[in-house]
Amino acid sequence: MKLFVTALHYPPQPGPGAPHNAHATMESIMAPDNLHLSVTIGGIALRNPVMTASGTFGYGEEYAELIDLNRLGAVVTKGISLLPSHGNPPPRIVETPSGMLNAIGLQNVGFERFVSEKMPFLRNAGAPVVVNFYGCAVDEYAELARKLSDVPGIAGLEANISCPNINEGGMCFGTDAGMAHGITKAIRKASALPLIVKLTPNVTDVAAIARSVEEAGADALSLTNTFTGMVIDIETRRPVLANTTGGLSGPAIRPLALRMVWETVKEVSIPVIGVGGIMDATDALQFLIAGAKAVQVGTGLFVHPEAPLSIMGGIERYMIDRGFVDIEQIIGSLET
Repeated sequence: MKLFVTALHYPPQPGPGAPHNAHATMESIMAPDNLHLSVTIGGIALRNPVMTASGTFGYGEEYAELIDLNRLGAVVTKGISLLPSHGNPPPRIVETPSGMLNAIGLQNVGFERFVSEKMPFLRNAGAPVVVNFYGCAVDEYAELARKLSDVPGIAGLEANISCPNINEGGMCFGTDAGMAHGITKAIRKASALPLIVKLTPNVTDVAAIARSVEEAGADALSLTNTFTGMVIDIETRRPVLANTTGGLSGPAIRPLALRMVWETVKEVSIPVIGVGGIMDATDALQFLIAGAKAVQVGTGLFVHPEAPLSIMGGIERYMIDRGFVDIEQIIGSLET
């Protein structure tokens, strides 16, 4: 399978102090001492606004020889459930124009093995650790949040509410404002850790879901998760994925995700993390300008493991070229 190719630098725009040939190298440039890049997401202090996205970075250790984890804003783990999950049968991934579909099915080692086998490494990773987690019922989410709260080294939680509620006929928690509110409230009651809720884009009004989650006690939001899609093999006339449908990610969804982030930022007062097709610094800057407080890099990691560092280098170069000294000067600076 050949992966789509994209540049990993921002294209500098002509203007005062912006040389035409300036670009971000694969290593983050040496930023001046007065360049302020840190942000706070729901009480989690990040040295910079570039995070990894759940499900694309494993448990961190898989990338340790390829990227300096200490330079990331935060590491977001693969989604954890109470019990281990084998996920869906293969084939589980297929490339699409400017993206990919995945139907991994949230395969993971489960809570007990995560704590005993994965957390020892993550505690020493050098970046804040945000644990993504999920369940199929409200009590599962609450129990897992409670258990994770007792694990040393976890800076915050990211609740994936795009999962089917088995008590409601399989309807996803995140597609109904009432259910999204209820599950967030249960998690909030179970844990005092900073809580990020990851929203699904497969709704008609994502801002309404965001408001309900904020009212229930979420400290921050991440959006979007993947868009539901499918691919058909015309020779066999069968779906390519064994699960029939999968989640679309990559550059193809970026304009949609960007629009949803912009709409949501206007409706909530808590921080929003932009996710969706971010491949280079230009992509990340668009989300920040639209109002996202931070960004997560997912599919871009499959194209180049050092994408987050390249993106951060491009953001630094952009700030220096334009005379910005604080990342807050960029965040929410969109003019319409």
